[in-house]
Amino acid sequence: MNLFATVLTYAAPSANYRGESAENRAVIQKIAKGNLEYAIISPEAIRNAIREHLRRMGLPCNRERLGDEDQLAVKFDDYPDPDRFADDFFMGWLVAAGDSDRKKITKALQTAGRDPARFSFRRDSILRMNMAVALEPYRHDTVFTQSPAQVGSPWKNADKSQLLHRETTYTAYQYPCALNLDDCAAHQDWTRTLLQVIGELNEVAGNHARSYFEMAPASIVVRLTKRLVAGFDTYGFRVDGETHRLPELVADLREGDYPGDEFLLGGRIVKDMDDATRDALEKQGVTLERSPQRLLETVADRAGLTPARR
Repeated sequence: MNLFATVLTYAAPSANYRGESAENRAVIQKIAKGNLEYAIISPEAIRNAIREHLRRMGLPCNRERLGDEDQLAVKFDDYPDPDRFADDFFMGWLVAAGDSDRKKITKALQTAGRDPARFSFRRDSILRMNMAVALEPYRHDTVFTQSPAQVGSPWKNADKSQLLHRETTYTAYQYPCALNLDDCAAHQDWTRTLLQVIGELNEVAGNHARSYFEMAPASIVVRLTKRLVAGFDTYGFRVDGETHRLPELVADLREGDYPGDEFLLGGRIVKDMDDATRDALEKQGVTLERSPQRLLETVADRAGLTPARR
């Protein structure tokens, strides 16, 4: 059984995923769609936040983000072990090691009582993700803030006051993710917690001292299927004013182009539905839920995932 999902966040001012700065200008990373540019958030940033949330939910995690270094830095407690660590299990790993390093690692594993024959130096991620892309194009909005001069202080970051220039956009983001639930069979309780994390995701992308942008779903569409592809546009959300829509998928579901009982829709997209659309989808077997978090609980139940241990 495969799980495919697309998450749509709420819209809010966003200045929290930045590329290289030009002088004092913080530049939002973007990609082009057609003739316009759209802000993006990388899957690596989302995955990093998922790791930290798994830890907060009480699951054992190998990698820890270090916040007080002179560059981006992480620490691993041990060599990767998908049986011990939830983040290794879901995210995979790469241990870049030549022949001599591999021999040292093999010896270290033996000393620790681990079977080197069961260790691999790389494993692909079970959780598949793609970029979060803004729904609204970047319109060259910027804001300025003033960093004051530090006078008579025991420390200072600059010799004089600084004018900070930040690119900003007001938008929602959508991003897809996928899981092969058969690959998750060994840790069903961890997988259930992972779905809970996706429903409560926050602190995804930098600049937390200034910005607060939630990546939890305002709307979500999930497909549970034996098929190997989602089969629908995983960037299909549209926003019409304050209304969330999935125009192509909803039209196809109404026409019976997909098995409706494989689809679950939750959040604002359900709240914004007219009665005729709701009735038509329910007749096709589509599950509709006003709360994205409750919808993910339903997904976990339908997938037969055991409750998380506490």
